[in-house]
Amino acid sequence: MVELIVDGHRMTVPPGQQLLAACLAEGIYIPHLCHLEEAPRPAAACRLCFVEIAGVPAPQPACTIRVASALKVRTDTPAVRRLQRMALRLLLSAHHIDCRRCHANRACALQSIARFLKVGLHPKPLMAIARPDEVDRHHPFIDHYPRRCVLCGRCVRTCRNGNDHPQFSFTGRGIDTVVRHYASNLALDKRCSECRRCVAACPVGALQWRREGAGASESVD
Repeated sequence: MVELIVDGHRMTVPPGQQLLAACLAEGIYIPHLCHLEEAPRPAAACRLCFVEIAGVPAPQPACTIRVASALKVRTDTPAVRRLQRMALRLLLSAHHIDCRRCHANRACALQSIARFLKVGLHPKPLMAIARPDEVDRHHPFIDHYPRRCVLCGRCVRTCRNGNDHPQFSFTGRGIDTVVRHYASNLALDKRCSECRRCVAACPVGALQWRREGAGASESVD
């Protein structure tokens, strides 16, 4: 076992455990969006989970740190908060803020992180990045709202980890990157209808499960 000191809190964890997971398990909150406990490797996509580690010159994403020796960690320093707020504002610049009409309202990770970091949901200094306006209803059971998506990749990795034939992937590059449903094999439909893990994994309401027997325009609120 390895002993850590996080914000003055002493804890003991198995060597090799992910630092972010260890902190969350101890009730030490670190902002994050892309973390999946069951994923074999971290995505490090949201750039929110920065921490300071004694002896390391710059803050590091906690999801990329595997505990191998005793560490002294601080999660609430000016440098850490500056990086987290910058990352959040960049995410919000590409996120369509319409909370009242979103089914994830009041259960949205972005709202929670914004409150925690004391960042407004409308980052005025940044130019908004426009994503496709239309709802993607090509999936037989799921509606996808590209303008709500924060590209955390949780749906893509959840589908890939639990399905021999994953149905979601990233397409495009840079600011044109979007998540798309791409499988066309209708034999997968029954398996997909019984899973729903990708919808549960989405932290912001970009995926919405359609009512059984409903048309493409009707979704579960």
